[in-house]
Amino acid sequence: MNEFSLVCRLLGTLFNRSPDDEVVVPLLTMIEQGKLKPHWPLNQDALLKCLQQGVDVSALTADYHALFIEQGGSVSPWRSSHVENENDDAVRVFLQQLGMPLKAGPADHFGGLLLAASWLEDQAQEDESAAQLALFDQLLLPWSDRFLGKMESHATTAFYRTLALLTREALEALREDLVEYEDDAVEQESSEE
Repeated sequence: MNEFSLVCRLLGTLFNRSPDDEVVVPLLTMIEQGKLKPHWPLNQDALLKCLQQGVDVSALTADYHALFIEQGGSVSPWRSSHVENENDDAVRVFLQQLGMPLKAGPADHFGGLLLAASWLEDQAQEDESAAQLALFDQLLLPWSDRFLGKMESHATTAFYRTLALLTREALEALREDLVEYEDDAVEQESSEE
């Protein structure tokens, strides 16, 4: 797994699953013990340190459920709740056209879109950066600031407020990497002609 995929997969998992989920508990333990920092490819040491200090699974689980799960949760993790005149169909069609296997139900969850970006990277198709850039520019970034801002203002734990900041910075850095990769690919094609 490369750095882009690692960042998308870890962030996607933290948004997509409750802190008491059997997949997330080891990740939270890794964060709490400072073992994520050496593997994190982005320069976000101060934010990682804040995450590390805020790991309390029961408090995080309560905050996660209040933010995203409970009836009338304070922050909807679904794109269709943040983008006017949009529903899940555009996301589902986009991902299916790229060959991504999808389960029944909505496909426009914030964490799910990050996991989809990781999946695209792991598939290593020739046009992967173009597809990832389209996913970022069309499906994720138009509403991510609004979503992360609401999350930051409604979170009761420092962990989720910090996660919002860390994710915002990470999305910017990942998009810059995609643009650089795409520009390099275009330059290489031009030089080969």
